[in-house]
Amino acid sequence: MPDSNADLSVTPSPPSGDGFWDRLRRRAFGPPRDPTAPETRHHITLIAFLAWVGLGADGLSSACYGPEEAFKALGTNTALGLYLALATAVTVFVIAVGYNQVIELFPSGGGGYKVATKLLGRHAGLVSGAALVVDYVLTVAISISAAVDAVFSFLPVDTTGLRVGAILLVLAVLTLLNLRGMKESIKVLMPIFLGFVLTHAFLILYGIGLHWRHLGDLYPATTADVSRLSDSIGLFGVIALFLRAYALGGGTYTGIEAVSNSVHLLKEPRVTTGKWTMFYMALSLSFIAGGIILLYLLWNAHPVHDKTLNAVVFATITSHWQWGGWDLGTLFVTLVLILEAGLLLVAANTGFLAGPMVLANMAVDGWLPARFSYLSERLVTKNGVLLMAVAAFIILLWTDGRVDTLVVLYSMNVFLTFSLSLSGMCVYWWRNRGVEPSWPWRLALSGLGLATSAGILVAVVLEKFDEGGWVTAVVTGSLIAFCLLVRRHYGQVERQLAALDEILTQIPESPPAEKPQLREGEPAAVFFVSRYRGVGMHTLLNVQRMFPGHFSNYLFVSVAEVDSSAMKGEAGVSNLQERVEADLQKYVDFCNAHGLAAAGYACVATDAVDGAARLAQQILEKYPGSVFFAGSLTFKNENWLTRMLHNYTAQALQRRLHLMGANLMIFPMLVDARPGAP
Repeated sequence: MPDSNADLSVTPSPPSGDGFWDRLRRRAFGPPRDPTAPETRHHITLIAFLAWVGLGADGLSSACYGPEEAFKALGTNTALGLYLALATAVTVFVIAVGYNQVIELFPSGGGGYKVATKLLGRHAGLVSGAALVVDYVLTVAISISAAVDAVFSFLPVDTTGLRVGAILLVLAVLTLLNLRGMKESIKVLMPIFLGFVLTHAFLILYGIGLHWRHLGDLYPATTADVSRLSDSIGLFGVIALFLRAYALGGGTYTGIEAVSNSVHLLKEPRVTTGKWTMFYMALSLSFIAGGIILLYLLWNAHPVHDKTLNAVVFATITSHWQWGGWDLGTLFVTLVLILEAGLLLVAANTGFLAGPMVLANMAVDGWLPARFSYLSERLVTKNGVLLMAVAAFIILLWTDGRVDTLVVLYSMNVFLTFSLSLSGMCVYWWRNRGVEPSWPWRLALSGLGLATSAGILVAVVLEKFDEGGWVTAVVTGSLIAFCLLVRRHYGQVERQLAALDEILTQIPESPPAEKPQLREGEPAAVFFVSRYRGVGMHTLLNVQRMFPGHFSNYLFVSVAEVDSSAMKGEAGVSNLQERVEADLQKYVDFCNAHGLAAAGYACVATDAVDGAARLAQQILEKYPGSVFFAGSLTFKNENWLTRMLHNYTAQALQRRLHLMGANLMIFPMLVDARPGAP
């Protein structure tokens, strides 16, 4: 427990100002949230229904293009469409069941990245994480482009010059919504999602119902057609044709992994909520995707220039909807296609929800700059959202928002992460085959999912690599190389700091005969510290050496910056608070043992500088004339990488304190982060 001299109260970070720009910012992004308030997690977590809308839209939106690609690959051999519809529906559930196991084993989220890291090794995790990040950026880009294309298909031809501008405007709006928070963005887009599900379910049931008299003849007719096709091109030819169509329709299964990546965003009990969310998504996607392929077959749909196959079959189904001179069928199909465009925007939003979570998990593990794990005052992974927006902006400008180009770039990484995740699950169940009674069927399910995903991956690579898939490989490989560089830098710095910790934090102490008392109203030496480690002790010893006997009070200030890992459970923030208090108490105990009066001040905040400035103001009111001190890493080989990977909080805080009329002295801690440095 903290001693009586230590003021270790934990307070939230307040708004940084009340000027015009601060008021405008709060109006645009919403008021700040208190990470220490018990109700905060209630406001930022999702029930299964909202998670289905927010995280399931990516998977469900693939029904707008995945089934079409698969059916068109059959060419004139549409008799295989019945088997294709069944295979599509079953595959969705096979992959979903595999990811249910991921949710069980990794309830803190991370999905494919965590599975590969924990079960296959950190470098497999790096590949999976990098592939997921690129995939989510492309999800944002392709979904927005496809949605805008759908809308512009109803507008006059002379408006097409505004298309790219409209794409970038939509990107900006989605970015703003996600900077406000998850629930805000989901609630705005929910009517579009529900409209899509209801209209498509109606058309599938209605379209099948109009052919109900022929359903009994469908299977015998299909079997006879397939038999004739087999006589023509051989059994292996039929199998090859079917597998090619099945693989090219692999886009139907993209987005299924989004729930397992973001389990920590779900309401408790998270595993149960995650499984229900996965069930909702698998049921809706398998029904709509499989049902649409069945409609293609029943209504003898054929491609028409400048129209999607969905538009063709829906128009055929509703062609007899006439009333009082009104073509109700055309009006309804137009509404349905607008909802398809809208759902693609919801899918783009999924990239903004799940992508920053992958970035945050990789940042916590040291693969990416630590700032990607920090939260904004709205408890949103702001830096991740902004990176997703900037990356999508660059890709959209480079490709001119062309969906056909983006589809090629998008087609490989998702099945790479599927394959790695399900490989990890196979490894897990094999290792635990003597522990878990149900391991045989769980291993079989994971193995079936792995075979499916790996088969689609191989087919997609062979089909699409030369058409532009190599660009995805280069981009993903470049991100992996950057992550390796970041990890090496952080590792080198940490080794040097650990050596300093071992020296300075092991200074012998002797218990004081009488605990020194603080003197209010007199100046204090105030130290901004983080953990109990060598940098803080180095600063304290330097102050004692430079100002012997000058200060009667020694105060230690620590701000625990809330990151994504702290918000992954009910006790995350309170555990963070306890760690801060324990580290501050070590500084206080050290000073007391050497006859120095000391106390600690702590707060939990989403911005370290804001939180520290507030505590500094409190200290100055109680101990006027205090002088502030901080340690800061200084690199022998400072470059763009060190500036990106370290936030230089001390320098930012020094400016804030100068504006308050206080002095902050920074003591440099020299670090050599060059490869091979001792």
